Amino acid sequence: MTINLLNDDTSSLNTGIDIDLNAERASNLPFLSGNGSAETGTLRPQFWSRFKLLELNHSEWEALCDGCGSCCLIKYIDEDEDGNVDESLVEYTDVTCQLMDCATGYCGHYATRQEHVPDCIQLTIKNLPDMMWLPSHCAYKRLYKGQSLPSWHLLLTQDAVATQQQMHAANVGVAGRCISETGMDDEEMETRVVNWVQP
Repeated sequence: MTINLLNDDTSSLNTGIDIDLNAERASNLPFLSGNGSAETGTLRPQFWSRFKLLELNHSEWEALCDGCGSCCLIKYIDEDEDGNVDESLVEYTDVTCQLMDCATGYCGHYATRQEHVPDCIQLTIKNLPDMMWLPSHCAYKRLYKGQSLPSWHLLLTQDAVATQQQMHAANVGVAGRCISETGMDDEEMETRVVNWVQP
């Protein structure tokens, strides 16, 4: 749920939020999907604290994503007979979807990912209650549970570089520490469980 800002020209984005993009690294940080048109919607001031998740427009929904990439990691999820998941039993590996660029931590084909990986899960308000295996820092999960955004979230800092630095300090994100699932068998994958992602 990220879009890479490939250049520093944000004049076409009608977001209502000023983002400091004065450093090279900021060009790959997540922000929002859409161009601020009526079709996708603009970001209303402090929408995350003023509106229910169900009331968010497309741009607001996408802007909640911090771009950590953790949801793209292969994980082991045990469900009971009713399909319920105990968050504390979910195990993440450092193995990620074949589309992930493990150097940057971003999907290489985000907009068309389901064409390449048909079983890629698209997070929606409808399926969010069934996805409590998401990491504990995930804005979608936190807001669903009535919690606040993490202090380092881009919507709060309004500074992409500061957000990236604070996420790194908080040990959040897959960039530089994941490996592609391509060519990996199930046995090897089972040996790659990590503890740096907490559901």
